Amino acid sequence: MSLKYALLGFLTYQPQSGYDLKQLMDLSTSNFWHAKQSQIYTTLKKLEIEEQVISHIEPQENRPNRRVYEITETGETVLGEWLAQPLMVIEPRKETLLLKLFFSARLKPEAILTTLRLQKNLHQADLEKYQTTTKEVIRQFGASADMAADARLWETTRRYGELYEEMYIRWLDETIKDMEGWGE
Repeated sequence: MSLKYALLGFLTYQPQSGYDLKQLMDLSTSNFWHAKQSQIYTTLKKLEIEEQVISHIEPQENRPNRRVYEITETGETVLGEWLAQPLMVIEPRKETLLLKLFFSARLKPEAILTTLRLQKNLHQADLEKYQTTTKEVIRQFGASADMAADARLWETTRRYGELYEEMYIRWLDETIKDMEGWGE
């Protein structure tokens, strides 16, 4: 459901193709909202049927033509109404690692430790991305006066990703240390 609003939000900045939207999402919102390319195209088709976006074919040299989407007045209204609605609940999270860990007592501790260490490496890579690449992209957009307010809010979401990864790595470190002590 929220993918619709993410796409409408991105389209308020400029018309974009589904591929462009996926790339932008991967660079900006991946720490809290992501989607597969197929989900993006399916949602864009629905938005076009609902007249919240329109599209046109943009010819390209030496590459296939691309379909570019643009938000409509109806789309802007729908997005504005959604943005104005306060959130009254905390949305439940799904954490596959925690589910696996919960049921892993029958595994050897070394198998669990391997998974935990792998996850730590993955979370460290994400933390580095938020501290470098994502931060730089936001800084570049924020240099434009008309994007300064957007960039300030983007920075708050980037910072959430950074703090989340720091917390997750801390929890993994504690869990790894605890599991390493199981043999003692």
